[in-house]
Amino acid sequence: MEESVRPLAAEEQRVWRNFVRLHEKLSGRLSRTLQAESSLSAADFAVLADLADVPEGRRRYQELARALEWEKSRMSHHIARMAGRGLVVREECLEDARGAFVVITEQGRAAIEAAAPLHVEAVRALFLDHVTPSELRTLGEISARVIAKMDEDRP
Repeated sequence: MEESVRPLAAEEQRVWRNFVRLHEKLSGRLSRTLQAESSLSAADFAVLADLADVPEGRRRYQELARALEWEKSRMSHHIARMAGRGLVVREECLEDARGAFVVITEQGRAAIEAAAPLHVEAVRALFLDHVTPSELRTLGEISARVIAKMDEDRP
């Protein structure tokens, strides 16, 4: 039995398109600012920020890919490029010969520490300075609820 698709109401479509456009513009501007001021791409920043936040600065490849919502091949290629620049290293997993860890290096830690204040400044200028505390709380609640549902439904 086929389910029929519920079309978006005009207001739903308007809000959804504005949200998507906001995400695209914000991501693009943050990415360009980060690249220009720190030589890190948005993808580099995401990897380094995640690794800097975990004990010992290391994660299994699959855990990192899952956290960033990346495909296995994208993760593998991007980590290889970052390793080539000295930002991370790949470590074999002694307990599981098939597994490997991505580990932040001192150079990677220095890069994220230098880029983080620039990123925060850009986030404030492009987004936070334009919403009220109440709007921010509401957005946080909505985001947390949608993320929890997506994590719950993860294949």
